[in-house]
Amino acid sequence: MSVPKPKTKMCFYDNHRFACNDWKWGNFRQHCHAEYRTGETCGMKMVYQTLPVAEKCQMCQKIERKQRRYEKHRTDYSRWAAENPTKYRFSIEKAVEEMKVLAEEIKRLMSEKQARYMAVGNPRRA
Repeated sequence: MSVPKPKTKMCFYDNHRFACNDWKWGNFRQHCHAEYRTGETCGMKMVYQTLPVAEKCQMCQKIERKQRRYEKHRTDYSRWAAENPTKYRFSIEKAVEEMKVLAEEIKRLMSEKQARYMAVGNPRRA
């Protein structure tokens, strides 16, 4: 007597892998056997295929933009402080404030990215 194979309980989606190794779910590809209603999914996601993406994810692009701005303010600050700190006093103060704000934003974005990696549904864990 043959044993019937168990039916899968997940629906299948494309998985997009970015150059930074981050990922996102893509288009729906295949229903599982648990879901019979047209246009509905069971809620569980499995990778149908992984599609490489040449660029970095949006989060990494945001972080890099903020790091470039931070670096620009830092070099301006260094230049103004070396040339004539009294002449550029207000510019130096503004650069320091911007650097503080950007450092906090970079820290927040990086912690969000790290939290995403630690999420339960992360396909990188497999």
